[in-house]
Amino acid sequence: MTSTTAIKRPENRWRHDPGQPLLAIDEPPPYSVFNPDGASPYLLLCEHASNRIPRALGDLGLPEQERQRHIAWDIGVAALSLQLSRTLDAPLFMANYSRLVIDCNRPLGAPSAIPEISETTEIPGNFDLSEAEKAQRVETLFKPFADAVSRRLDLLQGQGKRTLVVGIHSFTPVYFGKQRPWQAGILYDRATGFAQSLMRGLRADPGLTIGDNEPYNIHPDEDYTVPVHADGRDLPGVLVEVRHDLIDTLDGVAEWGDRLTRCLNTALEECR
Repeated sequence: MTSTTAIKRPENRWRHDPGQPLLAIDEPPPYSVFNPDGASPYLLLCEHASNRIPRALGDLGLPEQERQRHIAWDIGVAALSLQLSRTLDAPLFMANYSRLVIDCNRPLGAPSAIPEISETTEIPGNFDLSEAEKAQRVETLFKPFADAVSRRLDLLQGQGKRTLVVGIHSFTPVYFGKQRPWQAGILYDRATGFAQSLMRGLRADPGLTIGDNEPYNIHPDEDYTVPVHADGRDLPGVLVEVRHDLIDTLDGVAEWGDRLTRCLNTALEECR
């Protein structure tokens, strides 16, 4: 009798020998840094910038249409993050591989760190992974990004420089069949004053509905950036979430980039 796992994942189809490198020599590194010498107090992080999957893992058992969906990346955030890096003169750390391979904004060990299912879509290439396969994804993709951010924060704090951590994200307009009412949201835990300033700025436009810890909230069992890189260091930190259909064009990115730049600059003054 054929097992359910065998049906989902034919032998060797998406397997990778963890004794061999996960990334080929001509593939991008785990992360990229833009504007590293930016003078802004903001450190921008973009953990879900790409839907790229290492060639060694094939397509994780997903057709192209699924790999282009929000389950694989945060649509629009790479362009939005780059614009904010320019307009704020802020350093930006950007992950180069899909969160379906490993999520750089999830604590290790969380089921969603290497998801077997995202929303209602099964990820066949993530079923029945060995501990060695999981560890290779951590060592190759997660740790280089997390350690690079930590080193930068160590440097900034060691120099006594004012630092605020901002993760740039997007969310799908419809989730589990339910329409979401927000155009954007600010997610936070300890950084209440910083978050409230950003929300006031965004709500100055009466046409916008801005979520307060919506469409998600921060929890140490499900989030990494704010609990570890911000709250864990006593630094102000938030995630900015923009509905992805508002930033899937250059015009949309420009509009939201200008809006967020204004709000982030105002927050620097209000939160001294």
